[in-house]
Amino acid sequence: METGNFWIYLLVMFGVTYAIRVFPFIVFHKKIENTYIRSFLAYIPYTVLGAMTFPAVLYATGSMVTAAAGVAAAFFAAYRGKGLFTVAVCASLTAFLTGIFLQAAGI
Repeated sequence: METGNFWIYLLVMFGVTYAIRVFPFIVFHKKIENTYIRSFLAYIPYTVLGAMTFPAVLYATGSMVTAAAGVAAAFFAAYRGKGLFTVAVCASLTAFLTGIFLQAAGI
């Protein structure tokens, strides 16, 4: 890659990133009072994090069966109201034990 092209690409990337971050400050001058919009904006970080994390969870163990067991255990623990650490431990332990069980069974 030529040095000139690199600086052009870098400048465009900087401009796009900066525009995305500054745009809300320019458009919304006052506090957003609408409860629907405020609740929508409150859940955006969790939605994005879930969308980025979930596909990786299914391929993390190398076996779709152990990954599905771990996800099921995580959903069950989260549904029961457990904390993030407990959910993560339950999912990891379930996936690990499922892998051991499948290996012992020769599957």
